[in-house]
Amino acid sequence: MDKIVNSLNSRFQDEKPEEVLNFFLDEYKDRIGLASSLGAEDQVLTHMLVSLHPSPRIFTLDTGRMFPETYDLIERTCARYRIKIDIYSPNAQLVERMVNSKGINLFYYSVENRKECCGVRKIEPLKRAFKGLDVWICGLRREQSVTRKTMQLVEWDEGNGLIKINPLINWTNENVWTYIREHNVPYNVLHDKGFPSIGCQPCTRAIEPGEDIRAGRWWWENPESRECGLHKR
Repeated sequence: MDKIVNSLNSRFQDEKPEEVLNFFLDEYKDRIGLASSLGAEDQVLTHMLVSLHPSPRIFTLDTGRMFPETYDLIERTCARYRIKIDIYSPNAQLVERMVNSKGINLFYYSVENRKECCGVRKIEPLKRAFKGLDVWICGLRREQSVTRKTMQLVEWDEGNGLIKINPLINWTNENVWTYIREHNVPYNVLHDKGFPSIGCQPCTRAIEPGEDIRAGRWWWENPESRECGLHKR
């Protein structure tokens, strides 16, 4: 698999995201999907996918702790592009067991607790969403955080047994927002209020001028631990 991944990275290193998406859509048909967090990057990818395919597979994880603005964006996106975004929710029994054992806001007390919460609310439903897929599309960019600087355009996700592609890996934040403005892509209104990265409401805050764009995610932790576990390093 390493040889295949390396070959694909060499082949597409200078190609536009649309070319990368078009190749994988054609190659994997209904076995490829976008795992969307409804962030700016994923909204860009949604727009690109719809322009390439009449009904692309797009899904999102509803953790039960999202911002109201995020739910509103799901509705606006589906209406704008006339698509259906599949919603995956956590197992209710697992959530009940966790919060009754460790508290409703357990994530503030330790990294271990926070990762357990992410595991229940994100990882478990994500694995269900992956059923039937060979490739998942992500909106990750190297510029986003210190934990993403070594990521590649094409990667092999050993834990999930999938090829993962990051078509916007080399894009800057300016590239993302230029595309959104030029194509009138719907986006989360919280971006206009100082939230460059948006996740669960209790774990996301607006950032101050000059702060890293991921500084508002799990801000009480060290930067090196600020990942939910969806993207293994």
